[in-house]
Amino acid sequence: MPDPISWSYDLPYYLLALAFGYALGSIPFGLLITKVAGQGDIRSIGSGNIGTTNVLRTGKKSLAALTLLGDALKGTFAVVLTYAYVGIDMAVIAGFGAFIGHLFPVWLKFKGGKGVATYLGVLFGFYWPAGLVFIVLWALVAFLTKYSSLSALVTSLVIPLVLWAVGLPQIGQAMGLMSIILWVKHHENISRLLKGTESKIGNKS
Repeated sequence: MPDPISWSYDLPYYLLALAFGYALGSIPFGLLITKVAGQGDIRSIGSGNIGTTNVLRTGKKSLAALTLLGDALKGTFAVVLTYAYVGIDMAVIAGFGAFIGHLFPVWLKFKGGKGVATYLGVLFGFYWPAGLVFIVLWALVAFLTKYSSLSALVTSLVIPLVLWAVGLPQIGQAMGLMSIILWVKHHENISRLLKGTESKIGNKS
């Protein structure tokens, strides 16, 4: 075990980990992919979001799949690379930074996505079995309800509990904080779900 170090010594490294994660997370794959594919600015259709669900409204499933992959992998890379070089504590900070970077990318005036794919990518970086739990549970809720947002909300409540149950409280706490932020970012979806006006999967409106 390494000797404890002072907060003043440690702080710059935490800031670097946060900045590294943020830089990766702020890459707007949905916007870049759709523009390169000739679909224009994804922010001009549907919900105006840059994430996978809105890209799917273009009718191009391949573009949505690429967006999902890109948004997830930037979270995974932030965690895995940081963990490999400086350990779990810094990886937690980097993963959180990637999530925040996706939500509030400086390149888009801090107007990013809802964070579900990046949340999943960070989770896979930390503990891939929990990532599989996320996918299975998300798919089950989506199959039963046809609501992408509800699937994400339900799954994000369960994941921190799963991590605590398997003996990963530090990661559970980090994902729990991200779950709270994810819920806040979905406040409009929650309102529409309660009113029965939320768009279902496959609906282009």
